Amino acid sequence: MGARPVASLDSLHFGAPEHEKTPYLLAGVVAGIGGYGNCVGVPTVGGQTVFDEGYNGNILVNAFTVGVVAQDKIFRARAAGPGNPVLYVGSKTGRDGIHGASLLASSEFKEESEQMKPTVQVGDPFTENLLIEACLEIMSGEDVVAIQDMGAAGLTSSSVEMAGRGGVGIRIDLDAIPLRDESLTPYEMLLSESQERMLIVARKGGERRIAEICRKWGLDCVRVGEVTADGRFSASYRGQTVVSIPVGALTDEAPVYERPARAPELSPQPLDEAALAQPEPGRVLLDLMGSPNLCSREWIYRQYDYFVGADTVVAPGGDAAVVRVRATGGGLALTTDCNARYVGLDPFEGARHAVAEAARNIAAVGGRPIGVSDCLNFGNPEKPEVMWQFARAIDGMADACRAFEVPVVSGNVSFYNDNQGASIPPTPVVAMVGLVADYRRVARAAFAAADDEILLLGAGQPQLDASEYAARIHGQTGAKPPALDLEAEVRLCRLCADLVEAGLVQSAHDVSDGGLAVALAEMALLGEMGCDVDVPGAGRTDTVLFGESAGRILIATKHEHVAEIEKLCAAAEIPATHLGRTGGRRLKIAVAHNPTVDLEIETLERAWREGLPAIAAGRRRAA
Repeated sequence: MGARPVASLDSLHFGAPEHEKTPYLLAGVVAGIGGYGNCVGVPTVGGQTVFDEGYNGNILVNAFTVGVVAQDKIFRARAAGPGNPVLYVGSKTGRDGIHGASLLASSEFKEESEQMKPTVQVGDPFTENLLIEACLEIMSGEDVVAIQDMGAAGLTSSSVEMAGRGGVGIRIDLDAIPLRDESLTPYEMLLSESQERMLIVARKGGERRIAEICRKWGLDCVRVGEVTADGRFSASYRGQTVVSIPVGALTDEAPVYERPARAPELSPQPLDEAALAQPEPGRVLLDLMGSPNLCSREWIYRQYDYFVGADTVVAPGGDAAVVRVRATGGGLALTTDCNARYVGLDPFEGARHAVAEAARNIAAVGGRPIGVSDCLNFGNPEKPEVMWQFARAIDGMADACRAFEVPVVSGNVSFYNDNQGASIPPTPVVAMVGLVADYRRVARAAFAAADDEILLLGAGQPQLDASEYAARIHGQTGAKPPALDLEAEVRLCRLCADLVEAGLVQSAHDVSDGGLAVALAEMALLGEMGCDVDVPGAGRTDTVLFGESAGRILIATKHEHVAEIEKLCAAAEIPATHLGRTGGRRLKIAVAHNPTVDLEIETLERAWREGLPAIAAGRRRAA
C-alpha cells in the first residue's frame, strides 16, 4: 500500500502450562517472532499471551503490523490496463507452504489426517527487509498500477484478487516463475506460499525502472504475465493452458455459505458465591501475580528489539504501546485484546468486551481509537454451535465498534482450529490503533512518583463470575461476563484521553483481568514503588479486590490536579473515587477501612517475574 511498517504486535494463545508441548511451543514461537522482527527492522512493541487448556492441541499465533503512509500516496491492489505487464518480485518459489493457510482455512485435523498437515513457510527476514525497501522505492515513482503480496494461496490469490477488484483478467506464464526447486508442478507453483514475494502490475514501459531497483536490492524481478480484458484468470505451462477460469468464480460470484447456526444446548452454571471460601487476600494476590495469565511478560518482550527504528515511546509491559510519527509530532497507540473466557460464555458480550478493553488500553496512554483490525479464531464452522459463536461474536464486535465510531479496516478469519474433534475457545482478537496528539504527552501504567494521588475512574461493578480469580483459585468458570455499558465506556475513554492530553495524569492503567488488586500491584511493580489505598465496598472482600468489571481505569496524579480532574469527571458523568497515595516499598490495600493486603514490593516482584521463565523451562504446573 506504500506504507512503511513501523510496529508489530502479537496475540499468543498456548495450552496449559503443564502440557508437555507448551514449553517447547512457547520458546519456539517467541524466538521466531523475535528473530524475524529483530532482523527485518520492525519493532515488536506489544501484545498479549494467554495460557488455557483449550489450546492444548491447537495454539494461536496472531500477528499485526501497522505502517504509516501519506494519504495521497496509497497504492491499491486493483489491476487495470489490459496489456500492462505483471511482475514477480522477491524470493524464488519453493515447495514450502503449499497447502498452508489455504488448507488450514478449510479443514480440521484428526489423528488419521496427520499426513495432510502442511509444510511451514520458510521466512527470510533479511530478504523481507530488502523487499520492503525495494517496494517503497518502486512506489516512489509512477510505474505501479497495483501491488499485492503473495500470501495465502500464493500466486493464485494475489492474481485473482487484483483482477477481481479491477474488473479485468490476468494471464500468467508459469515458465517464467523463479523457482528454488525445478521439479515444482504448475499446481504447486500456483499455490506455493513461499514468503517475501510481491506481484506488481506495472505501467507499460515501467518495467525497466522497476527491474533496476530490484537489481540494486538483490531481488528477482521477472515479467510473468499481463493484464487481459477477458475477465479470466489463466495460466500456461510449457506452451499449454493449465488454468482458465472466470475471475468472478473465485471472487464476488463464488457461492456464499449459509451454514446452520445453533446455540449450545448446555448453559454454563453461575458461581455459587456463598459456597466459595475466601482465602487470605495477600496469599491470593501473590498466587495471582505469579500465575500464567497474570505474571510478567518481560521474558517474552526482552527477546524482541522493541526500540529498533528509534520511534518507540511507550514500550511493552503496559496497557498499549506508543510509537512516534515523526512527520506530525503525534503518535500511534497500539494494542491487541481478547478475553476468550468471556467470549466462550457469551460470544456477543465477549466480543464487545474485546473492543471495549482495547479502547480503554488506548485511552490509558492518552490515545483515541481510530481503527480496528481483527483475527477471528474459531473451530470448525460446519458445527452449528461454532457457527453460532462466530456469528454472535461478529455482531458483538460490530455493536461495540459502532459505539466507539471506529471502522474495522482489515482482518482475517481462521476457521477449523480443531484437534481430535475439539474446538478451541472462540477467540476473536481485536487489534486497535489509536491516535496520540503529542507523543511527548502520554501516560504509562507505572506509578511515576511518590505522593501521587490514586483515583479510580468509572462505575463498573466487579463480579467473581467469569473472573481470573474464580478460574485460578476456585477452578470455576462461571456463567456470564461482566455487564458492559458502551455509552459509559465511550465517555470514560474520552475523559481519560482528555486528562492525559492536558497533562493532568502521570499514570493510568485499565482494571481488567484479576481485578483492582492486580491492577494496583501491576502499577506498583512497573513503577518499583508501593502504595497505600483504602477501597470502599460492601459484601465479599474477594469481590472488591479480585472481581472483574468493565469501565474502570486507575490513574495517579499530582495533588494539585485532583480538583480539576474531579470537575472534568463530573462533567463527563464518570465517577472518580479517591483511593490513596503512592510511595514506600509496600503494597497496602484496605477494604472499607479494614486492612486486607500488606506485601513487600520485593515479594510481589519475585512471584511476578518468576512465573513465565518457569513455564518456559518446563517447571510450571497448574494450581
